[in-house]
Amino acid sequence: MKRNGTARRNPPPPRRSRHAPGAETLGQAALAVHAVVHEGRSADVALEAAHERVDRAAVRAIALGTLRWYLRLMPAIAPLVSRPFDELSPQLAALLVTAAHQVEYSRGAAEAQVHLAVDASRVVGEGRASGVVNAVLRRFVAQRAQLLAAADADTAQRHAHPRWLVDAVIAAWGPRAEEILGANNLHPPMVLRVDPAQLQVADFLRSWRALGREAHAVEWNDAAVVLERPVAVQTLPGFDAGALSVQDCGAQMAALLLDAQTGMRVLDACAAPGGKTLHIAQRTPKLAELIAVDDDALRLARVRENLQRAGTDAVLITADLREPPPSLHPATFDRVLLDAPCSATGVIRRHPDIKLLRRASDIEAFAATQRRILATTFELLRPGGRLIYCTCSVLPAENENVVAEFLDADPRAQVAGWPEHVIRPPGLLERTVGWQLLPGGGAGTDGFYYACLTRK
Repeated sequence: MKRNGTARRNPPPPRRSRHAPGAETLGQAALAVHAVVHEGRSADVALEAAHERVDRAAVRAIALGTLRWYLRLMPAIAPLVSRPFDELSPQLAALLVTAAHQVEYSRGAAEAQVHLAVDASRVVGEGRASGVVNAVLRRFVAQRAQLLAAADADTAQRHAHPRWLVDAVIAAWGPRAEEILGANNLHPPMVLRVDPAQLQVADFLRSWRALGREAHAVEWNDAAVVLERPVAVQTLPGFDAGALSVQDCGAQMAALLLDAQTGMRVLDACAAPGGKTLHIAQRTPKLAELIAVDDDALRLARVRENLQRAGTDAVLITADLREPPPSLHPATFDRVLLDAPCSATGVIRRHPDIKLLRRASDIEAFAATQRRILATTFELLRPGGRLIYCTCSVLPAENENVVAEFLDADPRAQVAGWPEHVIRPPGLLERTVGWQLLPGGGAGTDGFYYACLTRK
């Protein structure tokens, strides 16, 4: 047909995507899961490949959800495969478990997740196994109630934790173990610390609610805010100026217990990424000196970024504190914060990859490192000074056992009580030495241990 002497041309048909919408996202999440489970990378490193993607939030959510429930889903999928699960290619194994996560935990229709997984097999380089993916997942959709019930008969599988960790938590906490394991699988809240020199909690809440968003103050912590929904930090008014920092309420206890005063010389040992360093600097801006030490130069750069964001500063030193560093002299610090390297078993809800990366043998290795660093940093403390030893672990082998052993070995060290001016968080547990917050617990915090030592 012609109009005004010109033939009408039909527009070309839209170009068909190589994969169904969502298949690329699922495939990228499966590749991140593969990097954690089979290559031993942290989730943060594994997800760097998706950093520039427009669907990076979805990739991250699917990958972290799969890692959270991997040890429950894998035993449910394994019986559907015609050969031992560990004989599958790592990419195919990761895809099957990631797709099973979407079937069980996402809002999408189960059949649609199967179709996406078939397409995603090409994304992960397993296109020839698309038939296997289709068959296994269709059987999982049909039988998942029975398969997951069988997996859930085992406590470790029901909570998706490695058996060694379940045994360690039960040994340490007895009837509280179920609560701890359950809390580890909950989505963590996004908690902010407000710098009162720049912003008041009430003012932030007013401005945040004016944007149509919800948050609430923390009754026992007058500088903390919990957001109803997580957001990108760039959207937080005042974040770029350091008025707000993302920091769990449990982690905020460190600077409060340290109680650095004007004119003091303070050491933050094992300081990266710098959240506690910044808290110390903002809480007591007129210190004589604040020194932050870490053995990782790249992570120490993050400490500087945190400080610069708020217009504060500290002396940064790259050093391994298992040995006395030549640049730091004995008995010269009024306060020492030792946030010791640990298993991070108290922050599993934020880092579910911990369940797949940690081994039972790691605990004694961490404890040995903790003992050496505690001995080193205690020597840097002045008589009459205060050292706060803390970890984000829930295992006594890294916490009260380390401190008790040190106290027995060094008669100059004494235990101090909980400071009167610091409000005790709900659910704080008194240990043989120090105090423990359990994940979730009465305070809703991550799991943290604290001990306060002084030097004669």
